[in-house]
Amino acid sequence: MSMRPVESGEIPAETVRVARAAFPKGSLAIRVRDELGVLFRDEQFADLFPGRGKPAWSPGRLALVVVLQFVEGLTDRQAAEAVRARIDFKYALALALDDPGFDHSVLSEFRDRLVEADAGRRVLDSVLAAARDRGLLTTTGRARTDSTHVLAAARALSRLEMVAETLRAALNAVARSAPQWLADVAEPDWFTHYATRAEESRFPRSRAKREDVALRIGRDGTRLLQAVFGPGAPDGLRGLGEMEVLRRVWVQQFHLVDGEVRNRDPKDRPPGAMLLVTPYDVEARGSVRREMQWDGFKVHLTETCESDAVHLVTNVVTTVAPVPDDRMAAVVHAGLAERDMLPDEHWVDTGYANAPAVAAARRDHGVALHGPLKSVTSAQSQGKAAYGQDAFTIDWNRRQMTCPNGAVSTQWATRRSQRRLPVIRVRFSPADCGPCPHLRACVSSPNAQRREITLRTRDEYEALHQARALQQTDEWKDRYKIRAGVEGTISQGVGRCGLRRSRYRGLAKTSLQHQLTGAAINLARIDAHLTQTPRARTRTSHFAALRPADQLVGGAKQDPN
Repeated sequence: MSMRPVESGEIPAETVRVARAAFPKGSLAIRVRDELGVLFRDEQFADLFPGRGKPAWSPGRLALVVVLQFVEGLTDRQAAEAVRARIDFKYALALALDDPGFDHSVLSEFRDRLVEADAGRRVLDSVLAAARDRGLLTTTGRARTDSTHVLAAARALSRLEMVAETLRAALNAVARSAPQWLADVAEPDWFTHYATRAEESRFPRSRAKREDVALRIGRDGTRLLQAVFGPGAPDGLRGLGEMEVLRRVWVQQFHLVDGEVRNRDPKDRPPGAMLLVTPYDVEARGSVRREMQWDGFKVHLTETCESDAVHLVTNVVTTVAPVPDDRMAAVVHAGLAERDMLPDEHWVDTGYANAPAVAAARRDHGVALHGPLKSVTSAQSQGKAAYGQDAFTIDWNRRQMTCPNGAVSTQWATRRSQRRLPVIRVRFSPADCGPCPHLRACVSSPNAQRREITLRTRDEYEALHQARALQQTDEWKDRYKIRAGVEGTISQGVGRCGLRRSRYRGLAKTSLQHQLTGAAINLARIDAHLTQTPRARTRTSHFAALRPADQLVGGAKQDPN
């Protein structure tokens, strides 16, 4: 299909007349069109379509349809039906009343084109650009970010379900490509074990019997792999995606010992960032947050949060589930900087806040990153304040430290931490520390003969200490309450757009879903601003409302805005 640019600026007069009569107070679609004008133009998506071929439906209009689809939580069929049947949709799209619309499959094809070109952010950015032109977006000032888990579209599987379903998917793929060959190769009991979906309820409960079942599945999968990669297998079977997934899963879950298939010990399996959790979405990963475990992804939402302006989502980042929040501040700032949307202050929770992030935000982007820093947990700092790291004097220019008793360090070297981050290792001489009567109180090891200290780089060290001092003040604690409002944004995304459940398989498509969710939240909030709908307050139960004032967090209720 090729793109033929279509002007969608002027709404047909008859559509205007009927829409005004049917919606005297307007609707979200009508108000957004009246206030923001044409949000998306075909030229923005020209690279998604070839120059020749059958003309495609207007991509600018399709972009608006998919955003309205997320605003109202519609399926593809419902969205296509709304374009055909709803007058307010026709008004927003500048269509004639008798326009037949399009088949619902067009929406899936359009999303695929957005994914291939990594163009999901264009949709969000177009909404933000229109809001900025109308004075509804102010990026300077304050912004806040938080993350939440996202469940993969595929169902969560136990280990036995995982390996059984991986083998079943491979068998089905081979059966489609070479049915007669598989019928000759398959063991008779394979049809008993793998003809239907694996269910946890069908597996034994005892650990020993479950290990036996896993070994049986492992042997069967190994038998299939050997047959497919052996001589005489039909051409093309080795290139099947399901066979590659089977190979990867078997490498992660099993190994050969003296030619026999054995289960891998959990400690011998790959880390969460590499471990496949379902054969139906090879990009989904498992993760744990406090007491919650999930398979899938994680999304980070950033929004403006000035009290006198519309709170709009300015950045959306989707990652696989195991990526920790403490690596994401730099990613968020880079995304905002590309589009000239950096705030002056960025408010986050403890997960994002750390010395490297605080220092990098200030150094690279001029952003003040605010978030509670984790407490010091080293043995030398707990209960031994007299000889904690803060008790030592640092001379950065001379590259040396002085202990509370006057001894000066003899070694200062730049090294890499276990996380491959630059650190400074400082050592004192055993000749100074050995005779010291306070040595045992100064060092954590009972056999250590001298004090060793690991420092952050100077900019991180100073940023950390300045932040810790600032966070002890009542003013900072009061200002930090602004961060809590981003949880309401996540709640809105969950309730309106299904933020925590991926509609699609794969990281790229899930990321597109979240970009569209950000755009949908913005349209809903702009509409709330136009209708003067007040922001919802944090719900408080009847019993919680009776709490004495001196028991409230920080002495006052949290500000949800």
